[in-house]
Amino acid sequence: MAAALCAAAVLLLGGCGTQVAGDTNDANDPSSTVSLPWTLAQPSAVTAAQLADDRRMLTLTARVPKGKRPCVRAFKAALTDSTQKYMWVQITFSSPSGDRHSGCTGEGTASTRLRLPEPLGNRELIVDSSTQFTADGAKLPALRLCGELGCHPPATGCTVRSYEQAMIAADAPAHSYRDAEHCDGKWLVIDFSWRTGPVCGDTSATPSGCSSRLGDRWFFRAKPAGWKVITASSTGGCKAVRRVEPAFPSALCAALAPLSASLHPSYPPVSASPTATASQLP
Repeated sequence: MAAALCAAAVLLLGGCGTQVAGDTNDANDPSSTVSLPWTLAQPSAVTAAQLADDRRMLTLTARVPKGKRPCVRAFKAALTDSTQKYMWVQITFSSPSGDRHSGCTGEGTASTRLRLPEPLGNRELIVDSSTQFTADGAKLPALRLCGELGCHPPATGCTVRSYEQAMIAADAPAHSYRDAEHCDGKWLVIDFSWRTGPVCGDTSATPSGCSSRLGDRWFFRAKPAGWKVITASSTGGCKAVRRVEPAFPSALCAALAPLSASLHPSYPPVSASPTATASQLP
């Protein structure tokens, strides 16, 4: 009798496998313990960097997946290259977040430390190829997070590099090009255009598509951080910008001609088909 009961217990336990209390083993349940692949990943953003007093111990903070169960393993930073001007660091971790069944659908922050082989000094720190930090002008121990134009953006003014900053502020489409600039150092107008239509690799294929384009006119005011957008308009003169910023100087806008209508094609709604008359009915 005792032997039979023991055998039955073994069979019951064997049928349970590795299931634990509260585990439904359902792939549609985010809290399930179904085995999911842990893959190598990088943070969605690097938000902060700190440098210790020795200028070598670096602490990096980044945004990583988060959920009810563990979502991050082996979170670490490694130095990948170094020159007299830059240090490159890469952050990696493993996560099952590629599969939504993991439940790692939120985001949180995590920090990791790295000891540099030598002091950072005046070099810029580049993390994951896109995020830049510098000690120049920073309130240590925190390093200064640099913007889209780098750690030392151009001074706001009537220069090519400053116009490039204005184009970024206007969120101009990729591959846009400037048609005209009107600038006095404090106020700025930029006309720019961008190609539309099919891809134009072969000029003999569809040249009409390659030549079509759209354009716009943007008005800016100089701020300590760079050119700031006031408004955009394709009309001529000062009316559009003065409606938003009455102080905009007429010397920069009075002579502006309206942008060509060809740069702003209109697509009126298709008119409804006329109703058939009685004489047209069968």
